[in-house]
Amino acid sequence: MSEQALQRKISTKALKKSWWAWQCWGQICYNYERMMGLGFCHSMSYVLEDLYKDDPEGKQKIAEGLTRSLTYYNTENTWGSMIAGVVASLEEEKANGVEISDDTINNLKAALMGPIAGMGDTITQSLVKVILLGIGIDMALNGNPLGPVLFTVLFSIYALFVGYTCYFQGYKFGKNSVTKLLAGGQVKRITEALGALGMMVLGAMISQNINISSPLVFKVGQLEITVQTLLDSILLKFLPVVIVFATYKLLSKGKKPTTVMIYLILFAVVMSLLKVLA
Repeated sequence: MSEQALQRKISTKALKKSWWAWQCWGQICYNYERMMGLGFCHSMSYVLEDLYKDDPEGKQKIAEGLTRSLTYYNTENTWGSMIAGVVASLEEEKANGVEISDDTINNLKAALMGPIAGMGDTITQSLVKVILLGIGIDMALNGNPLGPVLFTVLFSIYALFVGYTCYFQGYKFGKNSVTKLLAGGQVKRITEALGALGMMVLGAMISQNINISSPLVFKVGQLEITVQTLLDSILLKFLPVVIVFATYKLLSKGKKPTTVMIYLILFAVVMSLLKVLA
């Protein structure tokens, strides 16, 4: 093996291009056959071109690497950049003559994409996005036009920071970094804890932002019963919780979000006209 072959290293510029391509376009080209495979392949193209730019057989090796990257792949985009970093590290080792088969790289991707997606979805979708949306929505409801802007800016900062850090940590430590993370059930404990925190945040949003009450009042002899007071004695914000739970059940049964929205609008109109809900 030549001295040059032993010294092939991905440049920082190529790594940044690879991360940026994954961060921005990893989810743009979904398809039923490969899901995010095309986006992952795009990300790895910068790595492969940098590794084999001076190789006499560079075009063939780049083509083999692109084919290797163009397999079924699906994970959470932000935290999933860690896997792209790990694969970049493996591609570098392979270019330097280390015996790493295509199956090894693809099997590693397949083994990691599920656990990383579980952790990333819990943190990004169930916690960070919910909290930031809660802040932005509350500002918008109070007439502040900066609510949507603040959400967009803060979420972009979060996604870029986490994605960049995960990618380069994955590249720096290679497959051992993710292996250590997955060992001993750490991911499971993290996702369960963050899931519980996310549910607490969701509960707070329900109580603060969904205002449904009942104006019904019944008289039994001299006794006057206010339905809303009765419901509050059972559980504060009882009606909002019921509506959210009903919405969740409809979505979990496969109803389209647009269909559920139509149901909710019709239900609200009918109940308002009957003066059952306000």
